[in-house]
Formats: sequence, C-alpha cells, structure tokens
Amino acid sequence: MVVGNFQSESGGVRGVCEELADRLSSSGWTALTTSSRRGRAARLVDMLGTAWRRRREYEVAEVDVYSGRAFALSQAVCFALRMAGKPYVLTLHGGNLPLFARSHPRRVKALLRSAKAVVAPSRYLVQQMEVYRKDLRVLPNPIDVGAYEFRLRRKAQPCLIWLRAFHKLYNPALSLKVLALIADDFPEAKLTMIGPDKGDGTSRRARRIASELGIDRRVSFPGVIAKSEVPDWINAADIMLNTTFVDNTPISVIEAMACGLCIVSTDVGGIPYLLEHEQDALLVPPDDPAAMADAVRRILTDNALAVRLSANARRKAERFDWSVVLPQWKELLTAVITRGPEKTWVI
Repeated sequence: MVVGNFQSESGGVRGVCEELADRLSSSGWTALTTSSRRGRAARLVDMLGTAWRRRREYEVAEVDVYSGRAFALSQAVCFALRMAGKPYVLTLHGGNLPLFARSHPRRVKALLRSAKAVVAPSRYLVQQMEVYRKDLRVLPNPIDVGAYEFRLRRKAQPCLIWLRAFHKLYNPALSLKVLALIADDFPEAKLTMIGPDKGDGTSRRARRIASELGIDRRVSFPGVIAKSEVPDWINAADIMLNTTFVDNTPISVIEAMACGLCIVSTDVGGIPYLLEHEQDALLVPPDDPAAMADAVRRILTDNALAVRLSANARRKAERFDWSVVLPQWKELLTAVITRGPEKTWVI
C-alpha cells in the first residue's frame, strides 16, 4: 500500500508516490493507493479506512512522512497498520523535516523506529535524521529521464523559469527581484513562474511585486500544468531559478537538469548534496537577489560555463532514472513482506 497525497487529478502536483504506484503496477504488481481525497480530515479517514478495511489485500505499505501537521497523519496511519499487523516502509520528505524533528524528537524517533525500513531521497536528509534511527537508506526521487529532451545550452538566452509551489518557503519573490536586476542589461529577459497556489498569499504577493518592479509584462504565470507538459515548459527556458529557503531534493530541479538547463539555486538544505557549485549549477546564499542576479549574468555572458553546467546537469540527472531506482524499491519492499503469496501493495 502506498500512502501519500494523490492530488494530481484534482489540480495538485503529481508526487513521487503516484509515480511509484504507477511504476509498480506497470511492472506487474497490484498497487492499492490512498488518498486522493481533498482536505486533511477526509484524507485521513480514507487512509485509515483503506489500511484497515483492505488489510487482506496487501502485504506491505509505503507511507510518506512530512513535517508539520502532516506528520500526525503518518503517525495515525502507521498505528492503524500496526493494529492490522502490516509491515511498513517510511519515506521521509521535505527539507523542513529535520527542524520539525528537533522540536518533536520523541514523536519522530518513535515513528521511525516502528517501521521495518526508512528511506530518504537524499544523503542530506539521511544525515540529518539518522540521530533518530541509524539504518536509514537513500532512495532518490526518480524521473523518467527519457521523457525530458536534452538540449545543450551552448549560448544561454535570458529566458528564465521558476517551477515550485507558491509558498513562502519557496520564496518566489526572489526570482522576480533577480529579473528586475538583469532587465536593463538584457532587455529581452523574461520569466515563467509555474506552480500551484498554496493559499498563504504568496501567489498574490508575487503578482503585486512584479507590478511594483515594473516587470509584469516580462513575467507569465501559467498556474498548474499537467505533468506531461512539464518537459516542454522547462525546455522553453535556458536558466532555472531555485529560490527556496528550505529544500531537500526537488524533482523540479532534477527535471531541469535532465533537460540541460543551467541552474542557479540557493545553497540550502539538501541542495549542496544534489548540485555541485561551478560544475552542474551555480549556488548562492538564500534570499540574496544581487548574488543570484550575478550568477545569471555569468551564465548569459560565459558560453563555456553554460555548456559545462548544461552537460554535467544532464549527466547527473541520468542517475535518477526510474530504470535505476525502481528495482531498488522492489527489492526493499519484497524484503519486508511477512506473509501472503501475491505481490500486492497498498500505495
């Protein structure tokens, strides 16, 4: 059973849990999933109900673990799984999870130690969380690299893209300030900002800032796009801006790497574990418009740098292909099955 947020059909972002369920199904496993319900309470009821009512239909569960209020959902689901006598694997997510764990060490330690296995998508998260359980394993956030057409950026153009949720943690305003700083030097510069509105006012603020900076005609806000459209949107740009205050191993950055974009990112959380400064990206301090704008200028004026970043980014992205990661998932899940002859999963 894969337990996570299956929200893409209702306008949310398609998460790794959805891809994992589909990949397991397409390779011959029977995959049960929960939950696609809107609203935290409805989602929790569905998760608990699926875990208990359908307990004879699956042998092992995979449960996503996030910080904040979402952590309580994972705790509740894992309690139900224990009552049902089902083993489970936890997948840790989010650059904010280590901070949450330091505030709630007993809760985090108890949950992690209750699982048959715990995985994280980055070495950063493993190192931050191994104080609560020693045998954490890295299983990267994978993508279908073949779906992302690679284009070597021999001479990068001032076409920028930002691809995250509109939330204060991801600091979208920084990308707008960067565009404003380079606009005089590069009159054709433009920025596309793609992602869902998380409802904290960040999306409205971004539009207001664009207007205040006088760059609103240079910025487009397509909103949420279908997963199948992501490669084309990314490949329409040459430079990705990753502006977050907190981060782990963002899929959007790996997708941009697969397309060969030149990436400029804040040097936070798991980012320096994913990206190597001057080799496959340029890393700058968080919330520093001048530093990020200078990095963009370097890419636009140094063709050799653009080529190096672009080629190395694609090369590293190939390590995250499903053909590499899915067999590791199958091996792990199979190892924790305790009963039942059929390979049946609740996801």
